[in-house]
Amino acid sequence: MQHQIVSREQWLEARTALLEKEKAFTKAQERMSAEKRALPWVKIEKDYVFDSPSGKVTLSDLFNGHSQLFIKHFMLAPGQEKPCFGCGLVVDHVEGILRHLANNDVSYVAIARAPIAEIEAARKSMGWNFPWVSSFNNDFNYDFDVSFTAEEREKGTAFYNYEYGDPGIDDLSGGSVFYKDEDGQIYHTYSAFGRGDEQFLGVYAYFDIMPKGRNENGPHFNLGDWARLKNTNGRTSNPPAPIHEQAAACACSTHS
Repeated sequence: MQHQIVSREQWLEARTALLEKEKAFTKAQERMSAEKRALPWVKIEKDYVFDSPSGKVTLSDLFNGHSQLFIKHFMLAPGQEKPCFGCGLVVDHVEGILRHLANNDVSYVAIARAPIAEIEAARKSMGWNFPWVSSFNNDFNYDFDVSFTAEEREKGTAFYNYEYGDPGIDDLSGGSVFYKDEDGQIYHTYSAFGRGDEQFLGVYAYFDIMPKGRNENGPHFNLGDWARLKNTNGRTSNPPAPIHEQAAACACSTHS
């Protein structure tokens, strides 16, 4: 790896100059976060009922006593043999922060379109313990633009990451935020997909200051170059070859 080598004094001069840019970036990021929170809200009119390991639960139930709800749109379609490894990487970050989210009035739930039995099998094989429910029997995934009909894909009218086209696969991922007021009315406040989902992928904050950066230099030029699922035995495995690139692109991974 070729890099400029300087004295400690020269490094401090360069580092101090960069610090001013970092401070400006932090302020800009704070302003962007405020704009995200200031988006208008959409009232949820439909009654969504999900399948959970303990039975039927409503969207309202998913708040679990809190006023704020983060939904992880997990890419696990009916019959999919393995969880999306991009989504798996995202949720690997979660279990250690669940109680901290709850302490600040936030509930976290993953939702996938696979039947609950298939979700539970995937959850147990990965050793995940976060709340995870199935939208197999409702329109939630389609209404929030992470699942697509064959007709939508064929006609290029599938809507994902705020544009129309053929996403190349029936289910993709992202994150959505909901708020429930004191009267029990639920509102959709925010969603992010594609690279917008990177804000929930904390490992990138470490990679971005490493000498090699994200080190996603091929063959896929995204997290498919390094991310692997981990099962409860501590072994890692490559993602299934037929959906490798598509699955890698599902969650905050493409560089477009």
